[in-house]
Amino acid sequence: MPLYALNLFDLAENDLYYQYSRRSPGAVAKHGGRVVALGRLDEALAGDADPRSVMILVEWPSREAFDAFLEDPELADLHPLREDGTQNYLWWTYERLEDLRPLLRTSEKT
Repeated sequence: MPLYALNLFDLAENDLYYQYSRRSPGAVAKHGGRVVALGRLDEALAGDADPRSVMILVEWPSREAFDAFLEDPELADLHPLREDGTQNYLWWTYERLEDLRPLLRTSEKT
C-alpha cells in the first residue's frame, strides 16, 4: 500500500539542505520513492501551527520502502544534511485512501 511522507519546514541559514537536495533525488528513487509535489508557502489560511515555508510530498510504494530509505547504511551521512539544513521540521506519513467514507463512518461511531 502506498505511503505518503509530508515534509514541512523552513530552511536553516546554511547550505546543508542544498547539499541534501543534490543527493536526495537519487536516494529516494533507489528505494522506489518519488516526489509528488514541491511547494513554497503561498498563504496560511487556517490552523494554530506556525506555517512552514517549504512543503515536499513524497510517495513511497510501501512503509517498507520508506523504512529502507531511512535505514540504508549508504545514506547515513545524507539524513543529517536534511536534519541540520532545516528548522521547524515536521515530517508525517499518511496511508493512501481511495476516499474518506471509511474514515467518516468510523468517526460517526465515536
